[in-house]
Amino acid sequence: MAATKPRTLYDKLFEEHVAAEQDNGAVLLYIDRHLVHEVSSPQAFAGLKAQDRPVRRPELTLATCDHNVPTTPRPRVMKVAQAKLQVETLARNVKIHNIPYLGLNSTSQGIVHVIGPELGFTLPGTTVVCGDSHTSTHGAFGCLAFGIGTSEVEHVLATQTVVTTRWKSMRVWVTGELAHGVGSKDLMLYIIGQIGTAAGTGAAIEFAGPTIESLTMEARMSLCNMAIEAGARAGLIAPDETTFAYLQGRPLVPENEGWEQATAYWRTLQSDPDAVFDRQWNIDATNVAPIVSWGTSPEQVTPITGIVPSPEDFQDPSKADSCRQALKYMGLEPGTKMTDITIDKIFIGSCTNSRLSDLRAAASILLGRHIAPTIKAAYVVPGSGVVKKQAEAEGLDKIFTAAGFEWREAGCSMCVGLNEDQLDAYERSASTSNRNFENRQGTAGRTHLMSPVMAAAAAIDGRLSDARKYLGGAAVAPETGILQELPTYPQNVEPEDTNTSEQQGTADNTNDDDDTIAAGPFTSVSGLVAPLDRANVDTDCILPKQFCTTIVRRGLRDGLFHNLRWRPDGSVDDTFVLNRAPYAPNPGQDVGRASILLCTGPNFGCGSSREHAVWALLDYGIRVVLATSFGDIFYGNSFKNGLLPALVSAEDIPLLQAEAEAGHELEVVLATQQIRRVATGEEIARFEVDKGLKEMLLAGVDEIGLSLRRAEDIARYEAARGEARPWLTAAVQTGWDRLNFLLRAGSGSLGCVSRIPVDLA
Repeated sequence: MAATKPRTLYDKLFEEHVAAEQDNGAVLLYIDRHLVHEVSSPQAFAGLKAQDRPVRRPELTLATCDHNVPTTPRPRVMKVAQAKLQVETLARNVKIHNIPYLGLNSTSQGIVHVIGPELGFTLPGTTVVCGDSHTSTHGAFGCLAFGIGTSEVEHVLATQTVVTTRWKSMRVWVTGELAHGVGSKDLMLYIIGQIGTAAGTGAAIEFAGPTIESLTMEARMSLCNMAIEAGARAGLIAPDETTFAYLQGRPLVPENEGWEQATAYWRTLQSDPDAVFDRQWNIDATNVAPIVSWGTSPEQVTPITGIVPSPEDFQDPSKADSCRQALKYMGLEPGTKMTDITIDKIFIGSCTNSRLSDLRAAASILLGRHIAPTIKAAYVVPGSGVVKKQAEAEGLDKIFTAAGFEWREAGCSMCVGLNEDQLDAYERSASTSNRNFENRQGTAGRTHLMSPVMAAAAAIDGRLSDARKYLGGAAVAPETGILQELPTYPQNVEPEDTNTSEQQGTADNTNDDDDTIAAGPFTSVSGLVAPLDRANVDTDCILPKQFCTTIVRRGLRDGLFHNLRWRPDGSVDDTFVLNRAPYAPNPGQDVGRASILLCTGPNFGCGSSREHAVWALLDYGIRVVLATSFGDIFYGNSFKNGLLPALVSAEDIPLLQAEAEAGHELEVVLATQQIRRVATGEEIARFEVDKGLKEMLLAGVDEIGLSLRRAEDIARYEAARGEARPWLTAAVQTGWDRLNFLLRAGSGSLGCVSRIPVDLA
């Protein structure tokens, strides 16, 4: 018998979930757990409605509203009409499709990546997806968790699968003890600073080694949360006794015999000793100091004891240009001490650092102290209602409010800035969130990323500060990550009357019909090429978050590159390429003249999984993007909407840029993967494209329709998986009852006429 090839943890998880193989090398990957929120789901449900398709396994989906909900104390009234409509639309859709939902009325509502692990919906050995790039958080439990776009959200709802190819497998091996006052957020910022924001493109990164094994579950979640900021599709950590201790007893976790069966399987989820990784980085944790960001990318970081770098410090021309651009945006001068940078607002929260241990750590710094008088606002936003109650039971809320912080309700808050929690123009924040992109926390706002203790220290001093001076000899409060007492879920009670959007009327039903942009096969595109001379063009840059409060795919052209096309004062920036001739719209038109966009730097479309960025490009008339590399999720989203992301070599960029700046029209031919001059038909460059996605684009196929043809294969997989892992489905089926989802009758009062799980009070 031939020896079994050693496998990585990623290999094991992937192979375990292949429901069907396709001829082009792609697979239908079965999804065990699907998380849904209000921003990336409306168009997916509209697509189901347009095709009269049901949700295949509603009990395997958990929905909540988190991105644009207000975090001000109850009653939480939604003031932004479009955001209110998104929440109403989600509430209506989950009721139609019998999907468990934690709405604003729920005391367990919260950030999707906090409530999943908290309730035990996230389990080792599973596949977990969500229309949010930071789904990588859940990989801390030894599951394959990754963000998807809206088209894939619809695909999962309809088929319980995604279409994907096999990724690369990489490992970050960490040894050495973290110093006093240094946590997993510092470690991850350090790692990204070392390997860069595109190092993990097309890969799952496993974090391993003695240092990782010593981390708590909450610290591991923070680490995996930011794997996407290193370009990875997913972050992974093998489950161990720390994992099991965190999970045992949670509402959706297997019990009794099921628990024994589950843990026996979970213990097999380790990379084999001789497994080969496509790439490995070795990190010495003893080198890590408290880290803060100085620029507009998570890789632009330095120790708090450091200084703001100069473009001349970088040998890579692209990184030097990015430094120059970041310094201009951030309003910083090279050589400035990090501890001399003053701060206007403090934000402690986000799916990276809003758990109980994060709040304990920050409170340990603030106890008996007060924020500086120069701080304009300081927010603490718990990750969920459960975290909020636990923190209040420990008196942490009183420590924060006594120190001058605002104690908020659960939500994404200033991390994404989709509600009122934002920076004003040119304000500077100390933030525990995960992204410091331009305009991320508010138009022209400037973000510095750091750990909770560092944010607390910045609040006290009114400037970036080394938290270690406030720690003394005492360690930060322990990051147990374990619920000391599981929350009690009320039996047979009415939802709280919070005057939220869910009780203020029914969502408008007329504007969420399917409005899919992609139409027919893609063959070739000819036209002007607009040269965008930037690197790391993130999805927030392509379409700022304020334009994402929509339930349709169209009408986003005005938001495309909004913060580059217009200055903070509202005036037009004539230096930006899409505002210049010959690329700008003709008089009286709002669609640009360029049908091809050339990005001269790498990593176009990095960041968020929001498909809205693709829709905005198409709505503006752009059908092709040329770049040397793309963010993984953006790359997949593009094909599903009829946008071609064409990979060109760095050697061809100067020639393509010259053609673009000369105003020459080019033709991009998908079948032959050529770029030609329209005037002469001469080939000037070639491009690379994924084979399977190319075939789909050429044919203009309905991917969901094709997958539904494999329904028997999916059913066979489900039956076999149910027999091999009976506890997996049973945990969900009994767990929803344990969580006491309210059963609404038609009048809105409680009753047992329907077994529709609607809301958890």
